[in-house]
Amino acid sequence: MSTHCLRAGVARADITTDDKRAAVNDPLYAKALVLDDGAVQTVIISMDTTAIGGRRVSAGMLNDVGEDFLPDLRYRIERKLGISGFNVLVNASHTHPPGPLLCNDYQQVERVFNAVKQAQKTMEPVTIGWGKGREDRISINRTLRLKDGRAWTMRHGYPCPPDEDVAGLGPIDPEIGIIRIDRLDGRPLAVVYNFACHPLIGMPGAGITANYPGFASKVIEDNLDGAMAIFLQGAAGDVNELHYKNVNIPRSSEPGGTLLGLSTLGALKSIKTGTHPLSVAFTTIDLPRRTDIPQRIDALAKRQNELLRSLRGMSLNFKAFLPLYIKYGLNPEFPSDYSYIYMHAHQIASNELADMDAVNRANINRYLANIRSMEELSKIQDDIETLLKHQQINAQAGQSTIPAELMAIKLGECVILSAPIELLAQIGLNIKAASGYEHTLVAGYSNGYMHYGAPVADYDAGGYEVTECLLASDWQSMFEKAAISLIRQL
Repeated sequence: MSTHCLRAGVARADITTDDKRAAVNDPLYAKALVLDDGAVQTVIISMDTTAIGGRRVSAGMLNDVGEDFLPDLRYRIERKLGISGFNVLVNASHTHPPGPLLCNDYQQVERVFNAVKQAQKTMEPVTIGWGKGREDRISINRTLRLKDGRAWTMRHGYPCPPDEDVAGLGPIDPEIGIIRIDRLDGRPLAVVYNFACHPLIGMPGAGITANYPGFASKVIEDNLDGAMAIFLQGAAGDVNELHYKNVNIPRSSEPGGTLLGLSTLGALKSIKTGTHPLSVAFTTIDLPRRTDIPQRIDALAKRQNELLRSLRGMSLNFKAFLPLYIKYGLNPEFPSDYSYIYMHAHQIASNELADMDAVNRANINRYLANIRSMEELSKIQDDIETLLKHQQINAQAGQSTIPAELMAIKLGECVILSAPIELLAQIGLNIKAASGYEHTLVAGYSNGYMHYGAPVADYDAGGYEVTECLLASDWQSMFEKAAISLIRQL
């Protein structure tokens, strides 16, 4: 092997919708990295979209990239560029602005292929290195752990639970996995960085945006002249941007993206590069579809009936409740008048104010109890409809399993593992802990899409991720075993 046998090339393509009526805040890109060590070629593609091939499995909810995209792209890459289709990793950043987001199906394949072709054409000798950064200020596990053992996910489709019911938070993975690729003169050619967080906040005006990954990449590229920043979404299934539900500040993903970009740059400085071999492994496993949805719906319906029976008549309507609630919250001791009026009533042995306050407090509490029941009822109804949708998707598939592609790429002592699943944070942490490599990048949302993959321990807690889920709970052990086995093949 020669001293400088590793070569790399990068290119990008604008894949934003061509619809002139669409409001575009910032463009969406496909970025391609081609690596060749003389024996193995591989392609890593990052796309600013919600999912790769999620149209059918999401029943049209994630409509931009169809199921034919990946096989068509791989066929063209293999036939025209001589790179095995099994060595192509395509990751979706999972950006969530209102759609449609992308150009049409034909143009998606055409533009992404041309980016790969250009990257291969411009390959040059490189050195690589790997490291990690940390960013824990922009993300939070969105599925709250309640004191009664249930899980309650922070979504715009759900109200938040009462503060007094919340026991704690689930895990996040604040690690930024980084691969640095330098030209032989030391100038960076590419920065591959892996981070786990849903890109949901968007921008004021709700235009199309790459969300925080786009802003993070811009910060990196603005500070590294001639380098391309390539974002790989991680195990972000239950991780949201911290201020996703905040109604007191304008919705903008730019601050979070800026922090991520700066943290990546900070860690990049300490990464040393050298020449290292490249290897790739690929497998497909069949994961079991869930069969427990009828039982889950029955349990929700039982809780629904309990809540309906808890609703009782109330004296107040919202117009009467709100001013009373504010007044009794502002001064719980003297809500109805000044303190001296209460003192005077006490002097003359009058109970009129105290009696009125007792009645008002009882009415406020009854109204609040009904509101909380209503909030949970709305969540339950949404959960039931979601479960029914996934039951129908599984039934229409006509198969008891779902094929899942797993791919592993090894660069020196750094490994990338891909999966076509919205992996929850704990799954990603498990893979990193068991991989045997200190530097392990877990790339969910890659080479396909099959909704959420939650730990078996989450299934009975009832969070959104196990409701919006096609997989039976024993998928976890099968997936983790296959993932570690694949990594060890490298």
